[in-house]
Amino acid sequence: MFTLSEDQIAIRDMARDFANVELAPYAVEWDEKKHFPKDALRAAAALGMGGIYVKEDVGGSGLSRLDAALIFEALATACPGTSAYLSIHNMSTWMIDRFGDDDQRRRWVPKLASMEHFASYCLTEPGAGSDAAALKTKAVRDGDHYIVDGQKQFISGAGESDVYVVMVRTGAEGPKGISTLVIEAGTPGLSFGANEKKMGWNVQPTRAVIFEGLRVPVENRIGAEGEGFKIAMAGLDGGRLNIGACSLGGAQAALEKTLSYMRERKAFGKRLDEFQALQFRLADMAIELEAARTFLWRAAAALDAKAADATQLCAMAKRVATDRGFEVANEALQLHGGYGYLSDYGIEKIVRDLRVHQILEGTNEIMRLIVSRALIAQGN
Repeated sequence: MFTLSEDQIAIRDMARDFANVELAPYAVEWDEKKHFPKDALRAAAALGMGGIYVKEDVGGSGLSRLDAALIFEALATACPGTSAYLSIHNMSTWMIDRFGDDDQRRRWVPKLASMEHFASYCLTEPGAGSDAAALKTKAVRDGDHYIVDGQKQFISGAGESDVYVVMVRTGAEGPKGISTLVIEAGTPGLSFGANEKKMGWNVQPTRAVIFEGLRVPVENRIGAEGEGFKIAMAGLDGGRLNIGACSLGGAQAALEKTLSYMRERKAFGKRLDEFQALQFRLADMAIELEAARTFLWRAAAALDAKAADATQLCAMAKRVATDRGFEVANEALQLHGGYGYLSDYGIEKIVRDLRVHQILEGTNEIMRLIVSRALIAQGN
């Protein structure tokens, strides 16, 4: 669990090399221009990163969750926002592969794994964020179709994606009344809000997804009616690991930039890295990252093994990795002084991109709630 195999080292190095060549030189410009790098994402998919833990019979790479964590961390060293979108795409694709029937898998997954098509995950609503089971988007059965009305909020890739994995209410209030539908771009009744102006993640569009009398075939339902909340939460276990890995990658890049800067910058006649007080701060940054990384790998191994405590460990690891990742990146900005505040150095972008990781895939307050409920249940 704490030593990578030769194959895993090769996977990590491949992803880092790709990130250095295909993402890093353009990340700041993409952020400034709010450019969604479809070509770069498809180039990543050509290396197997469009369906990392999707089965191979439908074009996936068939890798483990730990392998995925290595890939997302490596990609995020170049651009956390791009890596995070790829995480969401992988999560959505895996949900179809894992819970869809054979026809559904063969209909949608191959083009998603190649990223000929892009995917979005649609759970959050204007009035249902942390309380996801309170979602209101309604799907009413009408013969061989559902009629869908409602709105999703803060959806990554919205307006650019080809496939939307949508949680809808087909039954009574609460989690047991939720089902999962796959809705394709271009379906009449599907529209989008304006691209949100955000603090970070500018390389991926974020819009509301609006359903007005949209008719979707019943054959587009993933799983049985009432299983949607379970499917959504299963997707989030892995999504939390992925976004934690993205935080580690961004923070690792910030640390590396800081080490390089402190070797060159002088103050009071000495290089910055010669001041013991600053050396201690660098050491703490590295220690926090390594501790979070080790914990994330532990949770990934538990999810791969389908361990009983996997959900609890994924929540723990997400909280630790995203908190520590943001703190390390913010410390890196401080150690750069005024230069850290300039976009040319890339540090302020990392800080902006990583801040939202403490909110999405379940806020870190909700991660604490998941853990505390598990502890109480064990005590009982």
